[in-house]
Amino acid sequence: QVQLVESGGGLVQAGESLRLSCVASGISKIIFSANAMGWYRQAPGKQRELVASITHSGSTNSADSVKGRFTISRDNAKNTVYLQMNSLKPEDTAVYYCKMGIARVYWGQGTQVTVSS
Repeated sequence: QVQLVESGGGLVQAGESLRLSCVASGISKIIFSANAMGWYRQAPGKQRELVASITHSGSTNSADSVKGRFTISRDNAKNTVYLQMNSLKPEDTAVYYCKMGIARVYWGQGTQVTVSS
């Protein structure tokens, strides 16, 4: 019953911005707010890698490759986590996945981000 649905991906040019959203359904806002959330990405032929994460209290971490450009945030009232992506580069091209939980993990279906040079 628990589902994560990402949206906001698309085709953009280098230097432009996108905001990804991930909405969790099938769970209460209490449960959602207690879970850590993360954004991962996977490019063709590469391993899935962590992009950014946020704890239940709002503490964030991000990969070195996106520091200063990407920002993760959450709105617990909407069961939603966001990834604001600025100054996009071609190397950011990947399928971006939303993850919920640590002990028990749920994944979204992914949303494609393509950045042209």
